[in-house]
Amino acid sequence: MAAKAKCDAVLMIGFGGPTRANEVRPFLDNVLRGRPIPRERYEEVVHHYDLLGGRSPYNDLTMRQAAALRTHLQTKNVHSPVAVGMRNWTPYISTSLRALADSGARRVLAFIMAAHRSEASFERYQATVNDALAELGEAAPEVVYPESWHDDPLFVSAVALRAVKAFGRLDRPERARARLVFTAHSIPLAMAQAGPYVEQLTQSARMVAADLGIDTWQFAYQSRSGNPREAWLEPDIEETLRRLDAKTAVVVPIGFLCDHVEVLYDLDIEAAQVARDAGIRMERAPTVGDHPLFIEMMASIVAAHSR
Repeated sequence: MAAKAKCDAVLMIGFGGPTRANEVRPFLDNVLRGRPIPRERYEEVVHHYDLLGGRSPYNDLTMRQAAALRTHLQTKNVHSPVAVGMRNWTPYISTSLRALADSGARRVLAFIMAAHRSEASFERYQATVNDALAELGEAAPEVVYPESWHDDPLFVSAVALRAVKAFGRLDRPERARARLVFTAHSIPLAMAQAGPYVEQLTQSARMVAADLGIDTWQFAYQSRSGNPREAWLEPDIEETLRRLDAKTAVVVPIGFLCDHVEVLYDLDIEAAQVARDAGIRMERAPTVGDHPLFIEMMASIVAAHSR
């Protein structure tokens, strides 16, 4: 729901990730929460982390976004504390909410770090927040959420400028022939049909492509997991690359806000190998991360809820 009253604190909410090798398996166990998964798939994911140094950069990158937000809020004369809470690893949402409550926060703007909304990217995080509030009881602050920002011009411009960086690695003739491919996390088809996820992704991609002055583009999904017999959003990025009607692809992971493992492994290692095997040059755009325009967007939303 949209917040109307003044907020006196901000909680950036993310997925979380292991920060060292000995945290990888406990982290995965936490993410799975008892759901059955074939052992070979479990070990395969552990290997992904091994290839990337035995850790995820997710927490570090989210903390960097939070630090940039704090700095930018100062320029807007907004002095609300900015905390970070993770759903699947430390610092947990419950711990961060308790710390905000103990410091006197009474109305918290919860900024879920996902631009496009589905049960997996939004509602599950809200449920975790609700559980944390229930634990706090009468000491719990009110928690409100900003309206959707997938079509915010600052977010769109930040993504577009990241894409420009990838196009800039191509010479002019190759740039003109390159195919623009957006990606996002695949989710079960039934989940997608129950929410605005695909519609919001399509709108964001259309706006970024327009910002880039590109008429022809494609959308693909990545990082599928779960029951192979269940229908998930397609086409997959690997199949898209194999069937690409061009020899160069600029891949823009518009559905992700930082370069964490699902970007670094699924795109930079797995999809990149598929592209090489298909004789395609693939250039991957960075995610928005702490791009100044994205931080400006976040700061503007916080400021609007703090006055």
